[in-house]
This record gives sequence, C-alpha cells and structure tokens, in this order.
Amino acid sequence: MKSLPPDPLADAFFQFLAVERNVSPRTLVNYRHALAEFRKAVAEPEWRELTADDFRRYLFACGKREMARPTIRLHFAALRTFYKFLNQRHGLRDNPLKEVQLPKLEKKLPVFLNAQQIEELLSAPLRVEKQAQAPLWMPARDAAILELFYSSGLRLAELVALDVKDVDVFSESVRVFGKGRKERVVPVGVPALEAIQRYRQAARVEVGPLFLSKVRKRISAANVWLAVQRYLRHTSIGVRISPHKLRHSFATHLLDAGADLRSVQSLLGHASLSTTQIYTHVTTERLKKAYDQAHPRA
Repeated sequence: MKSLPPDPLADAFFQFLAVERNVSPRTLVNYRHALAEFRKAVAEPEWRELTADDFRRYLFACGKREMARPTIRLHFAALRTFYKFLNQRHGLRDNPLKEVQLPKLEKKLPVFLNAQQIEELLSAPLRVEKQAQAPLWMPARDAAILELFYSSGLRLAELVALDVKDVDVFSESVRVFGKGRKERVVPVGVPALEAIQRYRQAARVEVGPLFLSKVRKRISAANVWLAVQRYLRHTSIGVRISPHKLRHSFATHLLDAGADLRSVQSLLGHASLSTTQIYTHVTTERLKKAYDQAHPRA
C-alpha cells in the first residue's frame, strides 16, 4: 500500500498527544489510524479549508463501508481532538466538526454471571493444576483476585493499583483511587479478605503492591486479564468473560437482592447515576422473563 506523504500538522498533533497529553500508546495508535483513514478517503485534505459537508460525506462513506458505530465514533473523536488542537495551537478559528451529528450507539445490556457460574469461576484457581515454572503461591493470588473482583466490583485498573496498606481487615474494606484519582472506600466480604490473607501468607507479601507477578513486581492488567481467561477455560461457563464482567455481576446481584441504586453507584464509583441505571434494565428484563415463564396470565 502506498504510504501517505508527510503532514506537518498531524505530526505536531501526535507529538502533542504523546508529550503534553501523555496519552496511552493504544490511544496514539488509534488516533494515527483515524487520521490516516480520513486522509486517504479525502485525498490529502487541506485541514484549514474543510467544511462540515466534507465530514458529513466522510461519515456517509463510513456507513457505506458498514463500519461499526463505535469505530465511526472513535474516528470522529480523533478528528475532533485534532481540530481542538488546531484551534488552540495553530490559530484555526472554526471547527467544522461541531456541526456534524454522529450516529448514536446502541445500548447493550451488560453481560453478567449467575450465582452458580460465579461459584464455579471463583473455585477454579484451586482446582486447576499449577502452571509450569510458576511460584507455588500464584493459585492463591489468583483466587484472591477473583474473590476481590466479585466482592467489591472494582475496575481492573483499580485492583492492580492496590497496595497492602489499602486493605483494612478490621473495617472489612479497601481504599480505592478511581477515575480522576477520586478516593472511595468499598466494603469487602469475609471470603475475599480471607483469600487475600491466605495469598499474602503464601507469597510473604508484607508491604508495597498487594498483587504481585511471578517476578514479584506489581501485577499488570494484562496478566490479570489472561489469568481470568485461563481459569474460564476450566469451567462450563459458555460466555466470554473479562474482569469487567465480574464488576457487572457484582452490581446486578446487588440490585437483584434489593440494594438501592444510589448505594450501588457509590460502590462502583460512578460519577453519574445514569451510568449505574443500565443495571436496572438488566434486573427488569430478568423480572419480565420470570413473569412470562411463571404467571398463568402472562
């Protein structure tokens, strides 16, 4: 494929993202790809001369290619960020993208595990054979990680960032720094606390990062994700599960048991109640299904 010629403005934008905004490597790759796709579609655009109609035509072309809506929105997020950069750093007065309306995303209900599936997954680390060349304490660590995910509803990034001092056995809680470094205290069940204690004793973890890799550094999010997939293969669960699905299960099971929405919002660390409300749709759908199956006049 023929490579695109240099674009000084785009190059300055990527430098700005990497150095001043310190965006993740993945975001940088996504934004580079988005701008490259646009440049190929409109045959080397002159950024200062483009209009809203140019971007509407590109949006239509993306639809004709049957590009997924989340991908379209990601491409336009990159373009909008680029134009904000041009406005602030290169004297561009207008932003034509302000006038472009994007297709709305379809709201999908969260995938979650039922209580039986949760029990099967949580018991997997102690049932699965020890990995070759792995420390003896790793199954205990993985059991503690899974228990803590389901017990507290933590995000993956929040869990791997935990230090030993963040776990308070006496108050049965963990201190978490969520999005925007907002601190919250989350209750933790006794089974999870006991699993953490067993892991700490087996691995001799006294201070510093709570969950360690096999080389005794802070465990990475990627390694936790891989561990969940490994144990999933040793269960009868027939759906694809990520650590975030355990967060979904945590919230759904709380609401099923009668917890109020505001409390669940606080536990999850959601800034907006509307983000938490998606879980009420899950419980409502389950109630409707139960009604249809059980009521003689359904």
